Amino acid sequence: MIVVTAPTGTIGSQVVGNVLAAGQPVRVIVRDPAKLSPGVRENVEVVRGSHGDPDVLAEAFADADAVFWLVPPAPDAPSVEAAYVGFSRPAAEAIAKYDVGHVVGISALGRGTDLAEHAGLVTGSLHMDDLIAGTGTNYRALVMPSFMENLLNSVRAIKTQGLLTSVISGDRKLPTVASRDIAAIAARLLVERDWSGFEEVAVLGPEELSFEDMAAVVSDVVGEPIRFEQITPQVLTSRLTGFGMGVPLAQGMADMMVAKDGGLDNAAEADPAFETPTTFRQWCEDVFKPAYEAV
Repeated sequence: MIVVTAPTGTIGSQVVGNVLAAGQPVRVIVRDPAKLSPGVRENVEVVRGSHGDPDVLAEAFADADAVFWLVPPAPDAPSVEAAYVGFSRPAAEAIAKYDVGHVVGISALGRGTDLAEHAGLVTGSLHMDDLIAGTGTNYRALVMPSFMENLLNSVRAIKTQGLLTSVISGDRKLPTVASRDIAAIAARLLVERDWSGFEEVAVLGPEELSFEDMAAVVSDVVGEPIRFEQITPQVLTSRLTGFGMGVPLAQGMADMMVAKDGGLDNAAEADPAFETPTTFRQWCEDVFKPAYEAV
């Protein structure tokens, strides 16, 4: 039995689809089963509730062979550590108690760099990995740069203002990855389970682009001029708190972006065994352009 957390999210929903397509039994933990597509709901076991709840985890993990672990957004968390390590602690206890053999988690690049302990959300992710690995389970942390899908959070501003913004410098070339490639690798690891121990798998995407490069690609794909503008960390935190995010997580986001601008995502090398074929242009054609046109 493969347990999938966050099964209605961008990555988790695709993981569920891929694992079902491989003919594997799937159990999902979900707060609202109505948010599952009918095709998924009819073919999975459903445990209703939060995957931060020990009782829910006991029901879901009792006979699990593998778990896909993804921490949900926690904009009002009291700290980054609480959002990642605190939320994951009941799961770590359940993994150990029920002897779950394999766990695949969503994490971030940065381990081993000088920036890792001052990188906001990334630092929380790496501490979460240590917690899970400490249970003794076989663990693969999928460590990634920014997701292409993050651009969807700004699609309205990009269309109405013709502007793409980031704390990261416009000429800093960075890897970026599509969620469908992440989900494909996660599902493969969950299904095959021919691996052991704790390792990080760098999921980097097929190219490195700067924000100036991305603005040019978006412009070409949507047929309208889009320019890039760098903003300060203070502007970012102000925007995020204005949208309702608490100060600790907003600061954690800003600290992460500053670390990325300092080279946090540039140290890792892609593993040729885990292909990530989706280019940024292809993703823009398939995903961003329809969202842009729908605004």
